Amino acid sequence: MLATTPRIDTVSSSGFWEARLAPFLERYFYLLCVCLVVIASARIVSTYTALSLTIDEPDHFACGLEYVAKHVYRYQPQHGPLSRALQALGPYLAGARPFGLPVRRDETLAVLAHSGNVDRMIFLMRLGNLPFFLLACLTVCCWTWYAFGKATAVCAIGLFTLLPAILADASLATTDMAACATVGAAFLAIIFWAEKPTLLRAMLMGLCVALAVLSKFTAFGYLPLSASLAMVFYLAARWPGWIGLWSLVTERAPTFVFAAVTTFFVIWAGYWFSVGEFHSRFLPAGRVLWLPAPEVFEGIRAVVELNQQGHPGFLLGEVRTTGWWYYLPVALAVKTPIAFVILAALGTVVCLRERTRPIYLTPIALCLGVLLPAMRSNLAMGIRYVDAVYIGSSIIAALGLVQLLRWSRTGLRSALTGGALVAWMAISVGVYHPDYLTYFNAFAGKHPENIVVDSNYDWGQDLRLLAKRLNEMGVKEITLYTLEGVKRPDYLEAWYHLPRISKDLDPSVPSPGWTVIGVTFDKSILPWDRRMKGDTTTPWWDKMAPTERVEGLMLYYIPPVADRPDDMIPEKK
Repeated sequence: MLATTPRIDTVSSSGFWEARLAPFLERYFYLLCVCLVVIASARIVSTYTALSLTIDEPDHFACGLEYVAKHVYRYQPQHGPLSRALQALGPYLAGARPFGLPVRRDETLAVLAHSGNVDRMIFLMRLGNLPFFLLACLTVCCWTWYAFGKATAVCAIGLFTLLPAILADASLATTDMAACATVGAAFLAIIFWAEKPTLLRAMLMGLCVALAVLSKFTAFGYLPLSASLAMVFYLAARWPGWIGLWSLVTERAPTFVFAAVTTFFVIWAGYWFSVGEFHSRFLPAGRVLWLPAPEVFEGIRAVVELNQQGHPGFLLGEVRTTGWWYYLPVALAVKTPIAFVILAALGTVVCLRERTRPIYLTPIALCLGVLLPAMRSNLAMGIRYVDAVYIGSSIIAALGLVQLLRWSRTGLRSALTGGALVAWMAISVGVYHPDYLTYFNAFAGKHPENIVVDSNYDWGQDLRLLAKRLNEMGVKEITLYTLEGVKRPDYLEAWYHLPRISKDLDPSVPSPGWTVIGVTFDKSILPWDRRMKGDTTTPWWDKMAPTERVEGLMLYYIPPVADRPDDMIPEKK
C-alpha cells in the first residue's frame, strides 16, 4: 500500500551520484553496511570499561538478575524486562547470582563486590545492550532499502552510526537503546503489514510490538500515535473514498486481530506466564483483580504516578518538576550534530516535496509520534527517552544527503558539500570518545551545563576518567559530590582507583584540598534541595571558576588556610 511508488534511486540523471557513487554503494552494499556497523560496535564496546556506572545501571541490573535467576520480576516493574534480562544474562552465565537484598542498588553492589572481577561484570552487563544497537541499525537499513534503495540505505546507516546519543545510550546498561530499537522495528513491521496484510506480516508486527512493550512502556504511547500519523498521511495523499476506506479496514481486520493475539501472548510469555493480583483504586475496598502478567499493569501505574509526581529537571537555568513542553526540542537542538541537523532539514524538504508518495512521510510520522507525546511529560531528564526519533531522522537525513549529492553533480562538488558535512559530523563526534554522553554541538557554547544536565551530560559516567586525571596529578584525597551509581566510597576507591573520598561537603564553606562537583548536582539536585529547605545561600563554588574540568565534573582546589590569599574566592568570570 505504501511502497508502490518509484524509489528515489531510480530517477535517471547523469550526475556524479547517479553515474559513480550510487552504483558503487549498491555494488558493495552488504560489505559497506557491515563495515559501518562493525566500526560503530567497536567504538561502543571500547567504552564499556572506560566509563563508570551511571546512576540507573545498578537498578536495571538488579531487576534483570532477579528475572533471569528467579523467573520473577518484582524489584521495579515500571520498565519491561527485556533489556534488563539481556544485560543480566552475561553476568549470570559468568556466575553472578542474586542475594535477595531488599534494595536494588545494594543487590547489584553485593553481586559486583563478590564477583572477583568488577570490570568483567560491568563489561558483560553492558554487552547485553549491543543486540539492541544492532537491531536499530538493521531497522534503519531495511526500512531505507525497502523504501528508497540500497545506496540511500548505506547513507542512512552511516549517519545513524555516527550519532553521539545513539553511541552513548548503546554503551550503557539501560533501557533506552532497547526502546529505540524495538519501537523503530515495531513501526516498520506495522508499515510492512499495512502494505500487505498477510498472516506472516501480522505475526511479525505482533512480535515486534510485544518486544517494544517488553522494552519500555512508553511504546504504548509512541506506537499508536506514530501508526495513526502514518495512516493520516497516507489517506491525505491517496484518499480512497469512504467505500475504499471501509474496504481497507475490513481487509486488514482479521490479520490485525491475529497480530493483537500474538502481541498478548508474547508479552505474557515475557513475564513467565504469570497470573496475580492487581489492586486498583477504581475497585471497591478489599477487591482485587486477577490478571495475566500483573507486572505490566503495576508498571504502567508506576510510570503514570511518576509522571504525575514529576522529577526535578533543569533547563536554561531553571529547575522544576513539571517539565517544559520545549525541553526535548531544545535538548535535541544542542545534542545533535549540526551537520546532521542540516541534512535532516534538507531531507524534510525532500519528504514534503514528495508528499504525494506516502512512503516519504513515514519517517516523519515516527519522529512526530515519538516526540509529541514525550513533550507532554513531566520527566525532563534527557533525550534518551526519544532515541527512536533518530531512526526516522537518519532516514530523512540520508534523503537530504542524496539530494545534496544530486545537486552537486561532480565528484569535487560532492566532496565539498555532502562529503564535508559527513566528515564534519564524524570528526566532531569522534573527539568525544569514549564519553559520547557529554557531546554538545557548537550551539551550546562553552558552558552547555547552563542549558541541560542529567543524562544529557553528567550521569555518573565520568568517575573512571576522573580517577585517571587525579592519579596523574598525584591527588591523594578528594571531597566528591556528584551523581554516580555506587554510592559507597570504599567501592569507588577500589573499583575505579579514585583517591580517598570524603562526602563531607559544606556548600557554605570550602574545605582545604580538592573538591569535585558534578554539574547535575550543581545545577539541578542541590538547587531543588535548597528550595525545599528555604535555603537562599549561594554555594561557595558558584563564586569561583573551577581549577580544572573532567567532562561533566568540576574540580576545585582550595589551598590550606595559612596559604590562602585574602581573595581566596574570586568572582567567576
